[in-house]
Amino acid sequence: MKLVVFGANGPTGRQVTAQALAAGHAVTAVTRRPAEFPLSDPGLRVAGADVLDPAAVARAVAGQEAVISTLGVPYGRKPVTVYSEGITHIAQAMTEHGVRRLVCVSSTVLFGVAAPGETFFFRKVLEPLIARTIGRTVYEDMRRMEDIVRDSGHRWTIVRPAGLFDTDAVSDYRVDTSRLPGRFTSRPDLGNALLREATDDRHVGAAVDVRTTEGVPGILDVIRKEAFGG
Repeated sequence: MKLVVFGANGPTGRQVTAQALAAGHAVTAVTRRPAEFPLSDPGLRVAGADVLDPAAVARAVAGQEAVISTLGVPYGRKPVTVYSEGITHIAQAMTEHGVRRLVCVSSTVLFGVAAPGETFFFRKVLEPLIARTIGRTVYEDMRRMEDIVRDSGHRWTIVRPAGLFDTDAVSDYRVDTSRLPGRFTSRPDLGNALLREATDDRHVGAAVDVRTTEGVPGILDVIRKEAFGG
């Protein structure tokens, strides 16, 4: 299958690209800095493009069979528009070139409900702090992105991971259209879920949770690394 991955040089994007190539797919990896892309393969094409440049996005989408967006930005106080502007250009390019399948990364926070069995402190204090203060501008733009995806007219799936962490391999993770128990999603599991969604039609028109169930880290370790760069 011919796949194009936006945000390909991020940690999740590299996971998707590597797993797709290993599975025999042809991948166009889109990154602003193509010379720094660390992967190579006969089935790989690295395209230098900024997702905020609609003409460059259209060139990358042309001839593809499915689009995977792994766009991401760190938490900060400044307004964020990368998700919504980027997905707008991607959706427009897909319409222009007749590409229908779209899969993108969002966040489990956007389910708007607590994870089953979660502690009072996490449900009422920690997660609201992250969602409404530390990550407020990111999640606001993710919501705009999700609205654009739903209204795009394409065959879409939104993938909502929890707190991300790194491991060496894909595990026996869970996927569901409702929020799952647990706090974490490994990047290999997220990459695998994105690839599986893009290459079949199991969850078209739905937002899905992806949750790692084994070998998960401690909550403070993930918060320190993902939210504060520690």
